[in-house]
Amino acid sequence: MTSRSGGQCDILITGGHLVDGTGAAPVVADVAVTGDRITAVGKLDGMTANTRVDAADLIVAPGFIDVHTHDDRAVLSGPDMTPKISQGVTTVVAGNCGVSLAPLRTETAPPPPMNLLGDQEWYRFPSLGEYRDAFAAEAPSVNLAMLVGHSTLRTGAMDELTRAATAEETNRMAEALEQAMEQGALGLSTGLAYATAEAAPTEEVKELARRMAPYGGLYTTHMRDEGDYLLEAVEEALDIGRDAGARVVISHHKATGRENWGKTKDSLTRIAEARAEQAVDLDVYPYTASSTVLVADWIEGCEKVLISWSESHPEVAGRDLVDIAREWGCSRLEAADKLQPAGAIYFQMQEEDLQRVLSFPRAMIGSDGLPHDARPHPRLWGTFPRILGHYCRDLGLFTLEEAVHRMTGIPAEVFGFKDRGRVAVGCIADLVLFDRSQVIDRADYAAPTTAADGIRNVIVNGQIVWDGEAVTAARPGRFLERNGAGSV
Repeated sequence: MTSRSGGQCDILITGGHLVDGTGAAPVVADVAVTGDRITAVGKLDGMTANTRVDAADLIVAPGFIDVHTHDDRAVLSGPDMTPKISQGVTTVVAGNCGVSLAPLRTETAPPPPMNLLGDQEWYRFPSLGEYRDAFAAEAPSVNLAMLVGHSTLRTGAMDELTRAATAEETNRMAEALEQAMEQGALGLSTGLAYATAEAAPTEEVKELARRMAPYGGLYTTHMRDEGDYLLEAVEEALDIGRDAGARVVISHHKATGRENWGKTKDSLTRIAEARAEQAVDLDVYPYTASSTVLVADWIEGCEKVLISWSESHPEVAGRDLVDIAREWGCSRLEAADKLQPAGAIYFQMQEEDLQRVLSFPRAMIGSDGLPHDARPHPRLWGTFPRILGHYCRDLGLFTLEEAVHRMTGIPAEVFGFKDRGRVAVGCIADLVLFDRSQVIDRADYAAPTTAADGIRNVIVNGQIVWDGEAVTAARPGRFLERNGAGSV
């Protein structure tokens, strides 16, 4: 914190309550931005600026980092990225759950869940470098970092996904992974619960993680099971990380199915124990319903299932599977079969478990939103304001500075985003200004694409991309490499 009289900057944010991303308590301070950097923080009387932003009664924080997204295609097909910018997100981590657009070129329809990102037209990037070129050409408003999907690697190397890879196929996957790491990937992601990867033995994943680890990559995982075998799946994830010497991030941690409610007590205890011996973190979204492709085997354990999209019956998007089956005079499973290919929202978690995971020290926030669903889960538009409004302000689950720390400083540390996630002199100017008393999610299951309230301004790499209630024309997003500021 400094005191300065005079001087010039591009953007001067005055009188805000600064929550700097480190977990420190709020302080009143001005913030000066010049170019893409924060150049002064403190009492900046007399400083002149091309743009002045009055932040009195507002919180000034680092831009939020959405650590778990499926925005690989969204940054290309909708580069204004309104669902994310409108809730204060300035950086997205894509390529999660074993699914990434690159490195893969295919002329056949991608299998579920890879079709969540689009058809074969979108799987046209045989290298991460070519995907990066497309990203630069579209110039999105957010920063993006990319994981390499295990299912994507399998699809590119194997003719049949319902078996283990051979040694030769594993080596082809590893070579593609190594090339992607050299071209700026953050690490490897798996989706071991899906048909594209469930046949993969632990050793197959270990070999890929070993080949990735020398590049400083991390291992993120949609684990093999989040229900009956949750604890065993946690052990597998920890084992893979230990074997490779790689940091582990457990994706969207939860306990699914009524008979498994409460298991997060044991899973979080195990993760906490493991943290004393290895680098392991987790992310979570603030909802008790999940969403992905429609999988018949997952229906029975749910309290309710909503259809989010269907290629064969697009008119049913947003409807309850029970109502569809009743209307068609068939069982839920028969209806699900008729709807394929399709996506669904599964109500299968307990609020107590959710709050337990949210309260876990260092738990990061990830939306896991699916931007191409006809009726998406509301987490796509509402995750971060829901944390700030409902769970922080209204329920008092954690302090404001802790909530911001989970969305900024911790993710920047875990994913290696140099000079981001903090408001400090010399850091990149990714910033969000919000009204603490008004911030709240407005998206729900009936109206899932409703923008949140309370987000006033969003700045990415020193440029204002959200000004009150709409995106601006600025498109300053960058592709972020691990431990780098990111390419322009």
